[in-house]
Amino acid sequence: MTAEEQKADGHMPLCAMPRPSASTPSVALDGPPVSPVARIRMYSPDEWEDFIREWATALDETYVQIKKLGGAGDKGADIAAFKTDQQFEGPWDCFQAKHYEKPLSFSVAAAEILKLFTSVVEGAYTLPDSYHFLAPRALSTPFNMMVSNPTTLRKNFLDRLVKGDKLVEGLHEATLDAVRTLAAATDFSMFKSVELLDALTTHRRTRWHAARFGTSLPARGDSETPPDDYTPDETRYLQQLLAVYAERWPDKITTLESVADVPRLRKHLQQQRVNFFRAESLKAYSAGAVPPGTFERLQDDIHSGVIDIAEADHPDGYARLGQVLAHVGSLDLNRHKLINYTDIDDRKGICHQLANDDRLTWVEEE
Repeated sequence: MTAEEQKADGHMPLCAMPRPSASTPSVALDGPPVSPVARIRMYSPDEWEDFIREWATALDETYVQIKKLGGAGDKGADIAAFKTDQQFEGPWDCFQAKHYEKPLSFSVAAAEILKLFTSVVEGAYTLPDSYHFLAPRALSTPFNMMVSNPTTLRKNFLDRLVKGDKLVEGLHEATLDAVRTLAAATDFSMFKSVELLDALTTHRRTRWHAARFGTSLPARGDSETPPDDYTPDETRYLQQLLAVYAERWPDKITTLESVADVPRLRKHLQQQRVNFFRAESLKAYSAGAVPPGTFERLQDDIHSGVIDIAEADHPDGYARLGQVLAHVGSLDLNRHKLINYTDIDDRKGICHQLANDDRLTWVEEE
């Protein structure tokens, strides 16, 4: 059949098929990134409480402890932030997590406010200094207006504290009277709402933000320069270095002070101190940039990567140290979030941290 006959018969040869349009989708499997707002809206209620607890650590207020209490028996306090060791018996702030598919309405919030006042009346805790509603889809417009007008919010709440209202159904009359008295005397400006974008801005200052949302880490500042005098935190790894020097040059090295008399060793010791302080600066940086345990896992992987070299046979401790410091730079540590902010000297410094904790030993003890 000719091409003309195929076309007349309703069949088109492949060579005559039109080219795909330029808008044909890519075969790449990755899609557009999920924004933090969209990611939060997919959270479970428990994940939302975790986020709020993290967020609270970056607030300007200084808290001695922040507890996640959400769940059965929390008495209306999902997250409690204590300002003193007196905890619930002293000043504190309450953060209420409401992860719903719709904006938070007054009818839902009123039940939480009632739970708060009832718990205070029953002696579960003192009235908090502030009570914050946090909802991924924000507050409904009418409720947001009430929160912005504390007197109106109090009036609307008191209007619900009457027999027959579903809000107070099952509440003992004496408790209802006590709640009504307490609410009437309370400044309702204590009730606040936190907008999601504002919460995210604050959360960026926490050590959990980059890990939670897959963003880049904050910039790392300059490392601390080793002071002229040795510090107590350097004691053990310096003892190990001294053992290395004294083993190879027993006629010249007896103390750390004597190292200064050998130019080659003086430079070597100074560089090891620079490396150690770089690693200490990385550790301090990690405390504000990544979740707890992240730096320690990097240390563990470096230890696992060099321990076979450290425990192999070497002519002496100086050779063992040199082989370990050379090998640590070749380790594949790309799974670690911190590695993009870590250089070779940081890795070498971590080896000295491990020696400081006696997890690495340069000179075999008899």
